[in-house]
Amino acid sequence: MDYFVHHTSFIDDNVIIGKGTKIWHFCHILSFTKIGENCVLGQNVMVGPDVIIGNNCKIQNNVSIYKGVTLEDDVFCGPSCVFTNVINPRAFIERKHEFKPTVVKKGATIGANATVVCGNIIGRYALVGAGAVITKNVEDYSLVVGVPAKQIGWVCKCGTTLFLKDSEYLCGCCGNVYIMTSERKLKPVIEK
Repeated sequence: MDYFVHHTSFIDDNVIIGKGTKIWHFCHILSFTKIGENCVLGQNVMVGPDVIIGNNCKIQNNVSIYKGVTLEDDVFCGPSCVFTNVINPRAFIERKHEFKPTVVKKGATIGANATVVCGNIIGRYALVGAGAVITKNVEDYSLVVGVPAKQIGWVCKCGTTLFLKDSEYLCGCCGNVYIMTSERKLKPVIEK
């Protein structure tokens, strides 16, 4: 094996796990799930079935990633963040045919204890604050917080909040520069 699985974890049949990935204590990976290379799954993570996780993802303790969720490369899921896959669940009504897909795009961060309601897309390099509740799509590079989550700013690819100067959004940490398009989307001009 070119990946690590702690002896307390369970990996079901038909799971693909990429090189260099580490799966720690008390995890359960269900069938037909694909986990990319160099990922880290903390304690008590449940994934699947039929979930896709890209390369270099970090999934902290106590996260469940249900069918219908896709994490692209370089996604960070903070401790105890929550994904759903049905809008109106009832214990006595099976609604597996109503699962709604959720996509977390490349480089996005989901803070601790945040909830992602199914059927939404979290954009590239977006940052979801701790405890936020995502009820609609989140734009690329957005900083969103609150219940329900609202955008309060923009963040750099490196995760630093951007500041506006002379119609450019600048990162005081890494020097990246962004501009606002006519569609109100942030576009990198210089991005390392």
